[in-house]
Amino acid sequence: MASYADVLHLSSLDYPAEKDDVVRQAEREGAPPDVLRALRALPPVDYANGNEVARSAGIEAAPEVGAAQRAAQARDKRHQRVSQHLRGI
Repeated sequence: MASYADVLHLSSLDYPAEKDDVVRQAEREGAPPDVLRALRALPPVDYANGNEVARSAGIEAAPEVGAAQRAAQARDKRHQRVSQHLRGI
């Protein structure tokens, strides 16, 4: 499976870039077959940066965050808009 790091190595690509440009750059850099497969399945739009490419390819942007931690963060929405220094007030 393609990883976020595999897509970010395309940082040498000049953005915005079309899907075909992204795929060509990955081929030039010798990307693994699963990365090429994921990139070839991208919608044919312009991408502003590597994060957009990864998101569109369905690649987890922060794989180090586990499902349990993401669920806990989603449950704790009451503090999302409050600055850290204001939480104790």
